[in-house]
Amino acid sequence: MEKYNVIVIGSGPGGYVAAIRCAQLGLKTAIIEKYNTLGGTCLNVGCIPSKTLLDSSEHFHTALHDFEKHGIDISKPKVNLPNMMARKDEVIKQTCDGVNFLMDKNNITVYNGLGSFVDENTVSIEGDKKSVISGDNIIIATGSKPNYFPGMEPDKQRIITSTEALSLKEIPKHMIVIGGGVIGLELGSVYGRLGSEVTVIEFQDGLIPTMDKTLGKELMKILKKEGFKFLFNHAVQEVSSTKDGVSLKVKNKKDELITVEGDYCLVAVGRKPYTEGLKLENTNIMTDNAGRIVTNEHLQTASSHIFAIGDVVKGAMLAHKAEEEGVYVAEMIANQKPHLNYNLVPGVVYTWPEVAAVGKTEEQLKEMGADYKVGQFPIRALGRARASMDIQGLIKIISDSNTDEVLGVHMIAPRAADLIMEAVVAMEYRASAEDIARICHPHPTYSEAVKEAALSATESRPLHI
Repeated sequence: MEKYNVIVIGSGPGGYVAAIRCAQLGLKTAIIEKYNTLGGTCLNVGCIPSKTLLDSSEHFHTALHDFEKHGIDISKPKVNLPNMMARKDEVIKQTCDGVNFLMDKNNITVYNGLGSFVDENTVSIEGDKKSVISGDNIIIATGSKPNYFPGMEPDKQRIITSTEALSLKEIPKHMIVIGGGVIGLELGSVYGRLGSEVTVIEFQDGLIPTMDKTLGKELMKILKKEGFKFLFNHAVQEVSSTKDGVSLKVKNKKDELITVEGDYCLVAVGRKPYTEGLKLENTNIMTDNAGRIVTNEHLQTASSHIFAIGDVVKGAMLAHKAEEEGVYVAEMIANQKPHLNYNLVPGVVYTWPEVAAVGKTEEQLKEMGADYKVGQFPIRALGRARASMDIQGLIKIISDSNTDEVLGVHMIAPRAADLIMEAVVAMEYRASAEDIARICHPHPTYSEAVKEAALSATESRPLHI
């Protein structure tokens, strides 16, 4: 039986990054993946394909609506969905092949098959051939899968999850999206730009409910202009397939039952931890009521040599959070002193404009009774935004009223996914809003809005409004 210093179960961003870092630290490492390709949900049916389709659909939308004003005359563009999907598949393959390369480069042994615990140090792998290996340390990185509630079970034909939405053979005439969170809005944006009517049904009273309410309100205005329809405070009771599409029974604000019909229904009510087939009963590992593996602050399970990271443990289900946890655990195993600050894990929604945030929301600070200041700056006031015709959105900076330390940054802006890192770096070093305001930002750029929002938070004196 082959023995390893570390066995990683799952090859998503958390798992493969953990394996790489373990190998870099001189640990003999194996990784187990039940599918034929490495990369997990993120690379195969999540982050990478969705961002590829978002970029393709945004190019089409820009050509359709903005080229004429830019002085570019073309015949009316048409969507070639098979080509669009083929490009998406090519990007997936290139990215997954890259992970294979990294496994080879770092001398990590890859096992394809379903990994399960025989005991606390032994893992069985059921694939084309059966293997049994042992490890001094084991990292569980098995991720998550799409969630759904009773009455909205996907049939994967008309009632679909994000996985099927990434490979549709036609553009829906009317896509109904259950859930106004990240996944629903991103995939709704893809098909909305390509010509689908999109209706979002959300149980709560606004979009992206885990983020600052200012962002949800602003994003709703933007998406409404793009033709999205929203039903807030509505609860889906049942989804059923019809001859030509789907029919939903929905309770409205008045507790009345209404019917909503379309040709596809995307169930996007979050994701749930995936531990199926691990045979955790052969270990001391415990799970909570949500099915997450219980860990301590060092991501150790009830058995200190078995760790769990990523979507399978508590916290935001984000690829970059999983990566940071993978590095953290690898360095813990190597007896280093790693650092991980969950408050500074940024969140991003890849609509256009993009949405990004880090730190505390204003609602959280109110609940904490914190004494804070708020500065905002509209994107339309930027010369760069007018030049690119990307004028929608805002940047909001919240700082402590007494110390001026930045407590949270929330933005809807072109390239917000990249802009947010200025805030993350500043907050990692506990910068004040004045610190950001006094840094020279290049002109004309979108980043100037960060400086202006910081000026607004510091002295209520933005320069350009």
